[in-house]
Amino acid sequence: MSDKQYLIGIDFGTLSGRAVVIDATNGDQLGTHVTEYPYGVMDRTLTVADGQQLPPEFALQNPADYIEVLKTSVPAAVKDARVDPADIVGIGVDATSATVFFTDSEGVPLCEKDEFKNNIHAYVKLWKHHGAQDQATRLVKVAEARREDWLQRYGGVLSSELLLPKVLEVFEMAPDVYEAASYVVNLLDWLTWRMTGTLKSAAGDSGYKRMLQNGEYPSKEYLEAVKPGFGDVFKEKMDYPIIPLGGLVGGLSKEMAELMGLKEGIAVAAGNIDAHVVVAGVNAVRPGQLTAILGTSSCYILNGEEFKAVPGTFGIVDGGAVDGYWGFEGGQTAVGDIFAWFVDNCVPESYEKEAKDRGISVHDLLIEKAQKLEVGESGLIALDWHNGNRSILGDSRLSGLLIGLTLTTLPEEIYRALLEATAFGCRVIIENFEKHGVKVDEIVGAGGLLKNTWYMQLLSTVTRRPISVSKSDQAGGLGSAIFAAVAAGVYPDVFKAAEAMAHVEKNAYEPEAAEADRYDALFDVYQELHDMFGRYRGAASPMHRLKDIRGGVFAARADAAYQAKLAAAKAELDK
Repeated sequence: MSDKQYLIGIDFGTLSGRAVVIDATNGDQLGTHVTEYPYGVMDRTLTVADGQQLPPEFALQNPADYIEVLKTSVPAAVKDARVDPADIVGIGVDATSATVFFTDSEGVPLCEKDEFKNNIHAYVKLWKHHGAQDQATRLVKVAEARREDWLQRYGGVLSSELLLPKVLEVFEMAPDVYEAASYVVNLLDWLTWRMTGTLKSAAGDSGYKRMLQNGEYPSKEYLEAVKPGFGDVFKEKMDYPIIPLGGLVGGLSKEMAELMGLKEGIAVAAGNIDAHVVVAGVNAVRPGQLTAILGTSSCYILNGEEFKAVPGTFGIVDGGAVDGYWGFEGGQTAVGDIFAWFVDNCVPESYEKEAKDRGISVHDLLIEKAQKLEVGESGLIALDWHNGNRSILGDSRLSGLLIGLTLTTLPEEIYRALLEATAFGCRVIIENFEKHGVKVDEIVGAGGLLKNTWYMQLLSTVTRRPISVSKSDQAGGLGSAIFAAVAAGVYPDVFKAAEAMAHVEKNAYEPEAAEADRYDALFDVYQELHDMFGRYRGAASPMHRLKDIRGGVFAARADAAYQAKLAAAKAELDK
């Protein structure tokens, strides 16, 4: 055996999973492989089973997709790296957070059992599943009425994306699934459970997504007040050990070692939230450094030396991102997804033809045209809530808005307004942090949107912050490998590991002062619309009422389909 030490980081995203092989000495990426999930996101029909139509706001996944990543991408990445599997000493994983499983006592997802294969509530509820908004609203109202101290750790709001609303949704809508489940787990803990045979939960995820604060979950009395019979959910379904980030879950099992082409007993680190792990991957582990993971959605992680009550945050957890600091989280549920939606649905054929003739993407063509506009020239402003608002309003029932349209409005003007809206949304989150005493000195960026240099400059200018950027195109996988290095004993803590292994270009973007002044005027309008539609006074927000109307249409359609099935069944019996 050589004296080399290598690590594997596995990053499970929304549509695919990627494995990277990392040199423990310097963080160099030696090999990589990506596996697209065969079933992807099921948000319209249950394609893995009977094809039934899903209700609005649902987003489900098939757990077999994740095992396919371990089976395919890990050995392929090792082969690509040309390293000896015997020299791999640790594995770290990160995954989409609050992606929720219901399993039996051995970790087998209930959706894989015959009696539940057509039950939509037995499947993995993906992070962006928003079917539990009513439950989230009720959880907050009861917590407010009881003056539950832990609620301030989540900014006074609870997103429907969190674990607890999703579990309550199943408790109420599919009690047979709830009763059959021995455990409720998040994806990142399920993965390390499958790899080691040991179920342990990571402290970061437990704090952010399962309401664990100061070593305790919300009380039985509170949960019973929310829904009678729900009081023992943590005791009955989530009674397993909590370990810190960088902690050792166990050694790789023989079964999984054979599946992944690795040696048995390799150290497996506690799982990480996919966005949070980037904090280590870009060495933004100190207070004042806002890690911005910019992709289909965006997540913002900020470390602080002490607890501060920050309304509208997605979570405030001791040791949430790095053991030793308080981790503050905010985010936007859609950023790159908004740009993709516009390109897929709103661009005229002439633009598509021009892009094809020039051999560039439609995105690149729109950026080229949009950057020629002056700030405010289009007369447009947008709200970036196409997938709801995560921070600071915590309301998944909010929706997108575009104002200022005329008969002369061009596609690039709308596209630019959408880009600007996401930058304004980031600024709202930053100003909210600072208003409540948590400083933001710089932004450290990672994720797919780093490729869009014009957007990165826009973000720096709008937020009036310098932006440093990761030199790694796989900051998530690198971050997981950094935590694996700690679990394997290669480094004593994440600070030493990140210093040795992360690579960042400091201040790659600086604010442009003159443009920043002009953007302030647009931001004032954005802020006004933000409060007008997001903090609606009086009756329900117009956005909420539209969602209710849409839900009524779906309910009527579903009832008609059900009645048709009953009639068909009766006709079959009458034959």
